Amino acid sequence: MFAATELNRKNQRTEKLVRILFVLMAGLLILPVLIILTTLVYKGGGILSIDFLFTHPTNGMTEGGILPALLGTIWLVVVALLISVPLGIAAAIYLSEYAPDNWGTRLINLAIINLAGVPSIVHALFGLGAFVIFFEFGTSILAASLTLAIMTLPVVIVATRESLQAVPHAFREACWNMGATRWQTIRRVVLPNAISGILTGVILEVSRSAGETAPIMFTGAVFFSPFLPQGVMDQTMAMSLHLFVVSTQVPNVPEDLPYGVALVLIGMVLIMNSVSIAFRMHLRGKKKW
Repeated sequence: MFAATELNRKNQRTEKLVRILFVLMAGLLILPVLIILTTLVYKGGGILSIDFLFTHPTNGMTEGGILPALLGTIWLVVVALLISVPLGIAAAIYLSEYAPDNWGTRLINLAIINLAGVPSIVHALFGLGAFVIFFEFGTSILAASLTLAIMTLPVVIVATRESLQAVPHAFREACWNMGATRWQTIRRVVLPNAISGILTGVILEVSRSAGETAPIMFTGAVFFSPFLPQGVMDQTMAMSLHLFVVSTQVPNVPEDLPYGVALVLIGMVLIMNSVSIAFRMHLRGKKKW
């Protein structure tokens, strides 16, 4: 009496086909990444060494290492994070916890969506006009990082707002019933429970900031610099621009050099993201809901 009917068998076959389809789709997403990483390791792995990471470029950037570009990228990413993360979190808190649902709030949300779709070259021209010329920061790490921060701000705002809204409203009501103010509730309850989602936006920002070329080309990154940056008002080399330069602008570059630069850039981003993901998983493990 419990034998499978023809309808049951048909549903099982459909379920198996759908499962296989989804597995193939996931594989197609992973396959390009594996091909890219394999190509970079195969063609650029041989040039990796301590000297390559910790020496300056020499002989017209056809030899030597990438230390100025490596440190410059770290400078740009860290300063951009220090600027955009507090601003993005503050804006998301206002939009999620304080702002009323009216035309003004909807206009702000529309502006955030549009800002996320602006091409990076437009951000570069904005950074040149606003930070380099108007505020007279000159071509510097500060100007380039501010441009990157403006460009990646929508990512942080959207990720933070979604994380805040995912916290059950009952948590807020319980705090308010105990006499806590709205800010005390946000600071002690809502933000700690939303921090793992906020880190998602930070991870995306790190990846985009480290890989952008146009916004920093006009605002702070240079073709070549024999000196390491000492502060935010200095110019600097950057990995993304250095990769573009040695790939297209410098003659007689060894074939493995651009691949080695690209491999280090991806490795640096993966390390930063891995640390953030590990911290996010640790925080998610502490959730009680």
